[in-house]
Amino acid sequence: MVFGISIVIILIFVLWGALAPVQFASVTDAVYSYSISNFGWFYLLATFLFLLFSFYLAFSKYGRIRLSQNDERPVYTLVSWFAMLFSAGMGIGLVFWGAAEPLSHYLLPPEGAEPGTSEAARLAMRYSFFHWGLHPWAVYTVISLCLAYFQFRKGKKGLISATFEPLLKDKVNGPIGKLIDTLAVIATVFGVATSLGLGTLQIAGGFNHLLGWPNSLGTQIGIILVVTVLFLISATSGLDKGIKLLSNTNLIIAVVLMLFVFVMGPTAFIMETLTESFGGYVQNLIQMSLRLTPFSGGSWVGTWTLFYWAWWIAWAPFVGTFIARISKGRTIREFVLGALLVPSMFGCIWFAVFGGTGLKMQIFDGVPLAEAVQKDTTAALFMTLEQLPWGTFLTGVAIVLITIFFITSADSATFVLGMLTSDGKLNPSNRVKITWGVLQSAIAMVLLISGGLGALQTASIIAALPFAVILCLMCVSLYIALRAEDQQRKEQEKHKRAKVEKLLRDHA
Repeated sequence: MVFGISIVIILIFVLWGALAPVQFASVTDAVYSYSISNFGWFYLLATFLFLLFSFYLAFSKYGRIRLSQNDERPVYTLVSWFAMLFSAGMGIGLVFWGAAEPLSHYLLPPEGAEPGTSEAARLAMRYSFFHWGLHPWAVYTVISLCLAYFQFRKGKKGLISATFEPLLKDKVNGPIGKLIDTLAVIATVFGVATSLGLGTLQIAGGFNHLLGWPNSLGTQIGIILVVTVLFLISATSGLDKGIKLLSNTNLIIAVVLMLFVFVMGPTAFIMETLTESFGGYVQNLIQMSLRLTPFSGGSWVGTWTLFYWAWWIAWAPFVGTFIARISKGRTIREFVLGALLVPSMFGCIWFAVFGGTGLKMQIFDGVPLAEAVQKDTTAALFMTLEQLPWGTFLTGVAIVLITIFFITSADSATFVLGMLTSDGKLNPSNRVKITWGVLQSAIAMVLLISGGLGALQTASIIAALPFAVILCLMCVSLYIALRAEDQQRKEQEKHKRAKVEKLLRDHA
């Protein structure tokens, strides 16, 4: 039922975007602007509460509860686990925005700072840390934690609707549950299809920069076809082979590239930037988390922070379902601290290396990177790498890294969509995964041809508003279930103590 309804709704939107892209863009932009203008406060509050709830669970009495039965242990090593959640969560985004976002903020800074000043540079790094740090991973943490707990601890189906059982009881198997799962499928398909298209544009831009290939529609479609074949091969080879192997490869290449830029670039400047920016990030975390501009009427928060928060929430069904699937056997404390702190810290280091290098070249070396980013965002990384020794080789490595991240994300998405539309099966059939993989690529190609790709991205973010409400209710449901389990544990311990005391009395 979820599969059929989702397919129909998705095809309606895709045909609309393909046949009337201007109208589709106009409608989705209007709805998106309305949601950001009127519910921006809700996005900020909800995301901040997800962060607080995650830390509360990690350090509370519930932290020792295992996301499985008590005698089970994690399936994947820490390194493989980190690699897979990092690749699925935001790997390609870090590569894309690592240099581009700080350079963008440098010329269009937040908080009313003067563009092109040292204060603009400080705020550029601080807000890059903020947008890619704790908050997005808090969104992924709460949804994946809910799914993993109910699936592996309570034996429920691997569906988002199954986490609502403490609140909805048997109604989770009815229309309300189907509506929740359908919304998750639609948000995932739209989000992944747009990312597939946007990632294709970046890869095409990289080939244009490196080899002079024309960034034409034919090149873009060719890239999608090649990537589709590669991620379908990976998807049909199974989770333990395809995604695990690619994720580990991703992590190795990303770390090597980052270390090379760190060593060959302005090392001391990078370390100073990391230290200063991380301090500013931690010191201003609460203020940035709740910052709006009702008195000045600025648009920066809506353009950047609220857009990001809505995008992370729209991606939450996909990323959360996948992270839950690979996290069986870990305790809540281990899961939260691992999924929240490690990727966030890696993201901060990544932005310090690439963003710091880009700003150093812009401010002190006279390389007009920020101006280039305003014209073409995809050029930021390649232009930055070009200024370093072995720049052409590094650009090639970056294209390979983007491509593998791309394949991993699409591979993970087909796996998740297969689970969501196969009644929560842990290992969906290859037929279902291939169906979703081909459909995602077809959607991306159709919208690239028609010019409706950006509008579909906006449409996917619109789904974030109702899903933010769903996430809040999932947290409530999880807390009810954890409290009930703790109460049951106390009753069992009380019963055991009573039996022991009775045995001692009888023996005496």
